[in-house]
Amino acid sequence: MTDPTVERLLPLKPTWFHILLALAEGPQHGYAIRARAEDRAKGNVRLWPATLYGSIHRLEEEGLIQALPDDADPGGDARRCYYDLTPLGSAVLRAEASRLESLVKAVRAAGPAGNL
Repeated sequence: MTDPTVERLLPLKPTWFHILLALAEGPQHGYAIRARAEDRAKGNVRLWPATLYGSIHRLEEEGLIQALPDDADPGGDARRCYYDLTPLGSAVLRAEASRLESLVKAVRAAGPAGNL
């Protein structure tokens, strides 16, 4: 049975997916999240500061990520706020990855792109 808390958050907004995926690598500050997400997407995603920090705020409200306490700063730079995935955030990221994988399998099963 699937967790209704996880299910209500799916499908994830693409921006949220990229942020959670970046944080799956470990705690990061906003600029590092942005750089990692844009690098991974090879130019297909742009996380402008307003979009990034607005999304971070909403992800915190939903309990998917958390800001680390100032004294837990893994980067040693007190000027930056570091974020990490919560257990719920990890569960939602896994569920979204599974959902996307199912979609890719369905497309591949439909045959060559010219026959869709």
